[in-house]
Amino acid sequence: MSGGSGAPIWRFTTPNATPLEQGQKTRKATMSTRADNIALIENYYACLKSGDFDALAGLHSDDVAFNMLGSTPVSGRWEGKAECFGPLVADLVVGKLVPGKHAFAKKWRIMSADDNCVVGIMQGGGPGLNGEQYDQTYCQVFTISERDGAPRIVELHEFYDTALVELVLNDNPTAKGQTEIQREFRF
Repeated sequence: MSGGSGAPIWRFTTPNATPLEQGQKTRKATMSTRADNIALIENYYACLKSGDFDALAGLHSDDVAFNMLGSTPVSGRWEGKAECFGPLVADLVVGKLVPGKHAFAKKWRIMSADDNCVVGIMQGGGPGLNGEQYDQTYCQVFTISERDGAPRIVELHEFYDTALVELVLNDNPTAKGQTEIQREFRF
């Protein structure tokens, strides 16, 4: 087994250490830890909050895949950083909102994390170009792996209100219209 540079992964050895101890040292040296992953996703939300999409894109691997819920124009599997941050984020989401008036990641919380995955809930949005308000709640499942010596987001599964996506981002209201929310969603 070898690392990305072709060097063997089992390159860290300690005299008189058991193979398990050597493996633990290797794991720390070559893989993300839970704490690293939480820090990466906290940084993800901070970039969204500040609107720094260049820094946000830098947290993702070049071969990242976004899996978006539903049957809307933003739904499905988007592959590669250029596709995810070009047509999807820039054109089909941010491009449908009033410039300078939207704020993603107004509120977020890490719900669960391990050495490979972080689950978060986030709220954000703003006014749509069509005059409707896009205040969305997202559940996001991030898969994280080492790329170029640092933890990177390699896959995202995102769950959200698809009726709101249709209403605001696609200017396609449901036949009955939007329902007034009676109970606050808390996290």
